[in-house]
Amino acid sequence: MENRIFNFAAGPCTLPVPALKIAQEEFLDYEGAGMSLIEMSHRGAHYDKVHNSAMANVREVLGVPDNYDVLLLQGGATLQFAMIPMNFLTQGKTGEYVNTGTWAKKAISDGKKIGATRVIWDNEADRYTRMPAAGEIKTGDDAAYVHLCSNETIGGIELQEYPDTGDVPLIVDMSSHILSRPVPFEKISMIYAGAQKNMGPAGLGVVIIRKDLVEKAADNLPAYLSYKTHAPKDSLYNTPPVFAIYMMKLTLDWMKDIGGLAALEDLAIKRSGAIYNAVDESDGYFRCPVDKASRSRMNVVWRLPSEDLEKKFIAEALNSGFSGLKGHRSVGGCRASMYNAMPIEGAVSLAQFMLDFKKKN
Repeated sequence: MENRIFNFAAGPCTLPVPALKIAQEEFLDYEGAGMSLIEMSHRGAHYDKVHNSAMANVREVLGVPDNYDVLLLQGGATLQFAMIPMNFLTQGKTGEYVNTGTWAKKAISDGKKIGATRVIWDNEADRYTRMPAAGEIKTGDDAAYVHLCSNETIGGIELQEYPDTGDVPLIVDMSSHILSRPVPFEKISMIYAGAQKNMGPAGLGVVIIRKDLVEKAADNLPAYLSYKTHAPKDSLYNTPPVFAIYMMKLTLDWMKDIGGLAALEDLAIKRSGAIYNAVDESDGYFRCPVDKASRSRMNVVWRLPSEDLEKKFIAEALNSGFSGLKGHRSVGGCRASMYNAMPIEGAVSLAQFMLDFKKKN
C-alpha cells in the first residue's frame, strides 16, 4: 500500500497487511451474519470458532506441548506481574527474579507487594547492557519460581540461552520476542506475553502454562486472578477481548502462510542484521551500547555523536517514512523495534538511510 510507512515503534506493533485487509473486509458483516464479530455473543458459534482457532494457532506455530494450557487473558503482560506471585508465592517460599532492566523491575516491584522476593542476578550497575549467561542463574532452596524477562525492549538486550532451574519453575516474560525463535519448553514452566508487540493488537495477554503448575496455584484468590479459573474454562470464564483475539488469529494465520516459526526467525535475523551491519560499519558514528552477545533481534538501539544529531536523525527519518525511532525517554538515543510483521524492506531501507545520513552529517 502506497501510504503505509515503516513503523519501528516499541509497541503497539506493525500488523501484517493481509490480516488487516481480511479484518477490513469482514468488519461490517462477518461471514454473512449481518453484523460485526465484535457485536456478536462471545458464546455464539461464530466467535467460538475464532476463539478455538486462535488458541490452536498459538499451539501450532509455537509448538506448544500438550501438557501446557494456553490462556487468553485481559490486562496484557502487566497483569501477570501481579498474578504470578499471587498464585505461586505460598508461605515460606520466595519469588526469585532476574533484574535485566525496566520490565523486569516492574515485575519485581509487584512481587514485593505480594510476598517475599529475592533478586538473584542484577545488571543495573552496568546499565543493563547484557543478559545473564545460563550458568549465572542460581536458585535458592526456598524458591517458588524464577522470573525473567528474556527481551528488554528499552535496553535492546535479548537472552540467548535459557537457564536450567531444575525443579524450580522458570517463568518467562516473552512479550517482545515471542514467536521469533523456538522455545525450549523442557526448561520453561510458564510463558506470558502482551500480544501487542508480536502477535496482534493491544488488549490481550497470552499465558502458556504447564498444567501441573496450574494445579499448584493458590485457592484463595478472586476468580479472575486465578489461573485455576481460566484453564478449565478455555479462557471463556468472562467476556474475552474479542477483537484482539480475532486479530491475533488472523496474524497467526499469516504466520503459518509464510512458513511458521522457521520463517519468522529467519526474518528476525535478517532485519536486525541489516541494522547492526549499518551500525558496525559506521566507524563509530552509530554506537550500540549493548554487549554483542546480548544484542536483541527485536529492538536495536544506538547512539549518534550528539543529541542534536539524534534529534535531526529522528526528524529526517520520519519525513522519509520511518516512524517510531526515538529511544525510550529513560535512555535516549535511537531504537528500531522490528517485530514479527515488520517487512524486511523496512529494515533494509532504514539501514541505507542511516548510511546516507552519516555521509551528509
